[in-house]
Amino acid sequence: MKTITLTETEIANLASEALERAGASRTSARSLSDAIAAAERDGIPSHGLAYLPTYCLHLTCGKVDPAAIPRVESNHSVVRVDAAHGFAHPAIDVGFDALVPLAREHGIAALAITRSYNCGVLSFHTERLARAGLVGLGFTNAPASIAGWGGRKPVLGTNPWSLAVPDASGGVAFLIDQSASVVAKSEVMKHQREGRTIPDTWALDAEGVPTTDPNVALKGSMAPAGGYKGVGSALLVETFAALLTGSLPGVEAAPFSGPAGGPPGVGQFFIAVDPRKTSGGHFAERLATLVLAFDQSTGTRLPGERRFANRRRSADGGIEVDQRIFEAALALARPSAP
Repeated sequence: MKTITLTETEIANLASEALERAGASRTSARSLSDAIAAAERDGIPSHGLAYLPTYCLHLTCGKVDPAAIPRVESNHSVVRVDAAHGFAHPAIDVGFDALVPLAREHGIAALAITRSYNCGVLSFHTERLARAGLVGLGFTNAPASIAGWGGRKPVLGTNPWSLAVPDASGGVAFLIDQSASVVAKSEVMKHQREGRTIPDTWALDAEGVPTTDPNVALKGSMAPAGGYKGVGSALLVETFAALLTGSLPGVEAAPFSGPAGGPPGVGQFFIAVDPRKTSGGHFAERLATLVLAFDQSTGTRLPGERRFANRRRSADGGIEVDQRIFEAALALARPSAP
């Protein structure tokens, strides 16, 4: 595979150009392009430039309203944002502007986002809360792709949740981001694009039989992580991200890929907790004990360490991007470029 080396800024600028050319506002394009660049930086290319053509398509086919302006309501320690069928990222941005000070004031606050879209890497958002000194917990639902336990028809999305825990120096102690399926659906789509098979533990065909063919998998269902426990995890996320936000459940949401259907209309839900107001001043001490236990256990690592290592390597040596994906992004941003 041929690659090209880019900086995080170069990736963000390229993505922003393409999104603006497809109709996104500058504010919306920049918000999303920063997340795209961060995904490439952190070694999560399935949510990086590879997804840019889909984002641009959805701006022109009606899945995303390029003129959407998020509307914010705040009531005590609850913030509600109507994303208005625009991109999720700018809606989360304005929601966090209200959420963070409320969490610091009350000790805990919640953000409910409705009529939203694919929010990309969920931990990109919860990490921002941790860097603000808050414990951040996030949920986002998705179009149905997991069957109920014992069934064959998808009824729940891969529905990730994320937990970001701050350290004592303005950073992140650990960062969890996991879906209710064995892997994110985007990984199966990535294997499909590259013409590669998938492990037989990732997905099931339409009859509920494990498959290694990504084309068959995308017509069947994703395998839940931990069997029936994965279905329980998906239901947990569906409750917060869809039911508590008044958004569409996965069985009614249009797909995140392709032009079929209208806006997905899914939701996101975030909880921000100020540990200084809940722990009696013992948070940093207890956290240090927990982190030390991991450090002293041979071969273990805290969630997020691999991502942070990728981030350091990207800062030192640049970010390797698939040449074909770069050229596709370049064609969207600058169609007249040689």
